[in-house]
Amino acid sequence: MPIEILMPALSPTMEEGTLAKWLVKEGDTVSSGDLMAEIETDKATMEFEAVDEGVVGKIMIAEGSEGVKVNTVIAVLLEDGESVDDIGSAAAPAAAAPVADTPAAAPTAAVAPAPAAPVAKDGNRVFASPLARRIAANKGLDLSTMTGSGPRGRIVKADVENATAPQAKPAAAASAPAAAAAPAGPAADAVAKIYADREYTEMPLDGMRKTIAARLTEAKQTVPHFYLRRDIQLDALLKFRSQLNKNLEGRGVKLSINDFIIKACALALQAQPDANAVWAGDRVFKLKPSDVAVAVAIEGGLFTPVLKDAEMKSLSALSAEMKDLAGRARDRKLAPHEYQGGSFAISNLGMFGIDNFDAVINPPHGAILAVGAGKKKPIVGPEGDLITATVMSVTLSVDHRVIDGALGAELLNAIVDNLENPMGMLA
Repeated sequence: MPIEILMPALSPTMEEGTLAKWLVKEGDTVSSGDLMAEIETDKATMEFEAVDEGVVGKIMIAEGSEGVKVNTVIAVLLEDGESVDDIGSAAAPAAAAPVADTPAAAPTAAVAPAPAAPVAKDGNRVFASPLARRIAANKGLDLSTMTGSGPRGRIVKADVENATAPQAKPAAAASAPAAAAAPAGPAADAVAKIYADREYTEMPLDGMRKTIAARLTEAKQTVPHFYLRRDIQLDALLKFRSQLNKNLEGRGVKLSINDFIIKACALALQAQPDANAVWAGDRVFKLKPSDVAVAVAIEGGLFTPVLKDAEMKSLSALSAEMKDLAGRARDRKLAPHEYQGGSFAISNLGMFGIDNFDAVINPPHGAILAVGAGKKKPIVGPEGDLITATVMSVTLSVDHRVIDGALGAELLNAIVDNLENPMGMLA
């Protein structure tokens, strides 16, 4: 029977995407692994590979279509001996997805989203034949918990025929996610009435902004934040950085203050291993390496690329990697594995002149460091005299489920010690 090609979930946060470009046309023969389309997610443009073999019988979603829900049928493959007449009702789901020339103001929000494609614990889409999906849906089976016996682990009919569905959850529990997903704040129509006599421009939300709004709302509502603040004297670091940059000038390397902050945080997580942890629902995962995420502002949103094993890398290596990740983040060319994971994040607004601020934790991270600007300030010196020093204010936002107050203070103290004694980071 014809094989339905579904809109894939290319990242854990993806609910819909834009079918930017078809790389095949009707009548083309494709094999497993062949590139079929370019799909824009909430984070990046990615290439989509075929899982099955066959002939492209019909393209269901036009090139350029926006707001295509995950699990929508976007194309149909025909196997040997099949024709377009065999597609039958496979074209029905296409009506739920907007076409390329659909006006932005169309009331698509009233359409119920299609169910998301099954996703395994590692975040990858679960591949199953259309028949296996239908049998699983009828029996109430969770495909993400099953192991397929087909090619490349694909779940087939035989895998689901004799499987038994788990006991159904109470109706009240099943409705909880829907309530949690409800939009916060007043409805758009209510807000529009308030500003009916004022001039304004309505800005539709793109996928990235929707994801940011949903994740940060969830974070502030569900993560018990507490905040720790310290001032850091930077004069020793600034002098040390100047000397290093002079010596590295011949290699074309120029270290930033942010490079030292990344290294300082990575080493502090090693010094306080209990703080190198993430929240995992009903347990805590303690990480061995220091995987540090750094917020990068881009047009319309932000990325948090992750520098993995940061404690093992030199300052120059961290600097080069950060420049590469930041550049590709601004071009939206990062792969999901480059901005997912990590246990700790850094958000630096010092270059904008911000003295201090409180950052929102990016789940499942255990903490995030908000970094302000370094400014000349009068302080009391070691001998009790009044001197001038370059002082930078930082705030550590901590998830209290993962890190308690004393442990958070020890982590922040270790970060401060590394930055005020920078030579020790090279030992």
